[in-house]
Amino acid sequence: MAGRRRASGSGVVAVCLLLVSLVACGGRPATDAARDSVQRVLDRRAEAIVEHDESAFVRTGAQSGYDELRAVPFAEWSYRVTGLKRAGDTATAAVELRYRIEGHDRAPVTVGRTVRLSLDAGSEWYVESERPARGAPEQLWDQGRVEVVRGERGIVLGVGQPDGRLRAFAELADRAVPAVTRAWGTEWPRGTVILVPESLEGMAGLLGSPASSYRGIAAVTTGETGAPKNAPADRIILNPVAYGVLGQSGKQVVLTHETTHVATRAHTSAATPLWLSEGYADWVGYLGSGRTPADAAPELWRAVTEGELPAGLPTDEDFGFTGDSAGLAQAYESGWMACRMIADRWGEVRLGEFYRAVGAHEKRPGAVEDAMEKVLGTTVEDFTAQWREYLRGQFA
Repeated sequence: MAGRRRASGSGVVAVCLLLVSLVACGGRPATDAARDSVQRVLDRRAEAIVEHDESAFVRTGAQSGYDELRAVPFAEWSYRVTGLKRAGDTATAAVELRYRIEGHDRAPVTVGRTVRLSLDAGSEWYVESERPARGAPEQLWDQGRVEVVRGERGIVLGVGQPDGRLRAFAELADRAVPAVTRAWGTEWPRGTVILVPESLEGMAGLLGSPASSYRGIAAVTTGETGAPKNAPADRIILNPVAYGVLGQSGKQVVLTHETTHVATRAHTSAATPLWLSEGYADWVGYLGSGRTPADAAPELWRAVTEGELPAGLPTDEDFGFTGDSAGLAQAYESGWMACRMIADRWGEVRLGEFYRAVGAHEKRPGAVEDAMEKVLGTTVEDFTAQWREYLRGQFA
């Protein structure tokens, strides 16, 4: 070290000794050295997770956390330290976690994490705990031990769920994927990643939102609109409460609906109104179910038969989780009936072409209008009038 070298003047030695707690004599701050050391231990921890090496994992810190994720087939897991706060022999690291599930994620999921560490007797950093960063959603293994069931066309990851229930979900997914492919085509990954938390609160934790936002919602699909090539696979997240009370047919409709969102993601953009994206997913979900409009759209049926015919197609705001369950249901039902009408009058192929044409626009203004003119040969005004008349006829 420079502090131990003979210097031409005592001032040089004094300066180096004064700064030794803040700056390494090589010129790098001590916090940088600590950050590098933390990064190295997290690199070893990441390698242990991917290699399923429990012994190597334990050597990097507390064993807590390994059992929760050991069953998950990770193709990639890496940490990048983005910030470090040290207080003596303890430190808190802000970390970017990137991981991929083998066979499903085309690119890594990226989430913020907070890692707490301490120095052991040998002055090596030791991981004490890891949790989601402030404002970041939980990961399934944050909620308990993850069980994994592989289907022919997807993978189901669950916490606090019996193995038989997870296998039943995998079977539903195996039926949903070919049903969606028959309607939409083959230009999508044709597989699903399904997450099943133990509770509604667990679902909300995975989505980073209050539980009240999803009460009564059976499932939600997360993903990036436009599905760029560097996007990870969509996640279908089930609400074990609302989904669990459905009958077998209802479970299949919901999972096929959510799988449709996975398939159409690449052609869904900011230009796509929710009545189309949700209506199309419902249309695919109900195909072959034998459900009549009156059976599948009870709120809309009630409104029409009581003389409350909707004046127009639902807006995006009508799909908000505001607590008005009847209004939300009517919005979904209205979108479904609009897509059903297109399939009935213009054909199923045209319905798919219309969906793609709307999503091809970069912005919402003009998207539906242009697609209706080019694909359906009509205007929004005429289409709306036809739709209202279609409702009268279907619910007569």
